[in-house]
Amino acid sequence: MTDNRKLTARQLAYNVLMKIQKENAFSNLSLNSALKNCGLEPRDKSFASALVYGVIERRITIDYILSLYLSKPLKKMKPEPLTALRLGAYQILFSSAVPDSAAVNESVKLSKNNGFSYSSGLINAVLRKVSCGGLVFPSTDDRAYDLSIRYSCPQWLVEKWISEYGEENTLSVLIHSLDKKRVTVRANTLKTTVEKLKASLEAQGISCEYGRVKNSLDIELSGAAIEGLSEFKNGLFHVQGIPSQLCAAAVGAEEGEVVFDLCAAPGGKTFTIAQMMKNKGLIRAFDIYEKRVRLIADGAEKLGISIIETGVVDASVFEPSLGLADRVLCDVPCSGLGIISKKPEIKYKDENELAELPDIQLSILENASEYVKSGGRLVYSTCTLSKAENEGVCERFLKQHSEFVAVSPFENPEKECFATFFPDEHNSDGFFVAAFERKDIQ
Repeated sequence: MTDNRKLTARQLAYNVLMKIQKENAFSNLSLNSALKNCGLEPRDKSFASALVYGVIERRITIDYILSLYLSKPLKKMKPEPLTALRLGAYQILFSSAVPDSAAVNESVKLSKNNGFSYSSGLINAVLRKVSCGGLVFPSTDDRAYDLSIRYSCPQWLVEKWISEYGEENTLSVLIHSLDKKRVTVRANTLKTTVEKLKASLEAQGISCEYGRVKNSLDIELSGAAIEGLSEFKNGLFHVQGIPSQLCAAAVGAEEGEVVFDLCAAPGGKTFTIAQMMKNKGLIRAFDIYEKRVRLIADGAEKLGISIIETGVVDASVFEPSLGLADRVLCDVPCSGLGIISKKPEIKYKDENELAELPDIQLSILENASEYVKSGGRLVYSTCTLSKAENEGVCERFLKQHSEFVAVSPFENPEKECFATFFPDEHNSDGFFVAAFERKDIQ
């Protein structure tokens, strides 16, 4: 690894990609760690970030094209030259700002600077062929395979979505998984209005549009960091996608009520619910890890919310001492298949890793139901697109708990009781929300 004085954006991206591959590390954590005190200019940091996420996001497509010009399978290549090839191919195929010659030459330079100069000739030859051949896709009789390559998504996942949601919805998910969206934020109505927030951001040259739900804005930062905005530092808004805001609305909390949020960290839905309650009542927000609980408390303080009590609680274990609530939200741990546009490495999970999730989710939902008062509401949500984790869990719950009935999550229902949101609906994430009410026993 080069020292900071010689570090380039491409070298940093190479280092991070190698760490992710060798240690199975999270991309965001690895990249953030590498960017700290790296000595690069902001523009180079942005370029390095684009390279890391771009290679991860487009890896299946890149590997398909590289395989057209390699004499041996990619699985037999050493990770170092393969990473350099992927970086070069990404720049050639998907980065219009980088000349092909620069992408080739800089990838060759990586091989010489990182101890695999033996591959420099191969890297040079293959990337020149990629440059000449351009972006090409297969056209076979296997529709799932063709979509997998074109949209860089594992074939098993494409097949799963086609089977569960149909090809039209699957195509929508795949297209949006590669689409760079605006950031959606919710105005903190305890401190400002969405109109005032929009005007304040636009005065700084930040492009804003009113979002698709009340008190939301879609903003375009053009390289600026959310954390650097004074409006963010002063708690005038928090980042939250439209489906998550709708999920918070589905809880239906009113002023003066008691609400439990069992899997609350980092706190976005908790904050929105508190604002909808006009900071009157009580929200008990829990998570299993102390560090994540602190994120909720810190966020609430910044936003000026005083009705949130935090605690370390295992959502799958009933704690009678907590008492009962009018409303309970359990946004359960899930496969995350609805947010692959934000966290592209999620789509490369082993299919077998997901098999045990529905049982865990059902356990949390059943436990959450124990906290619901007679006549109270229970909301279940995930950020995934998987019927086993969504409708399947809800149907199993209703079958085993006759004291609950499924209800529409929304006042003016656009959806059935089990509401699946596809990315094209709100230019956001894939999401699922369901609501239940405990029968009022007189």
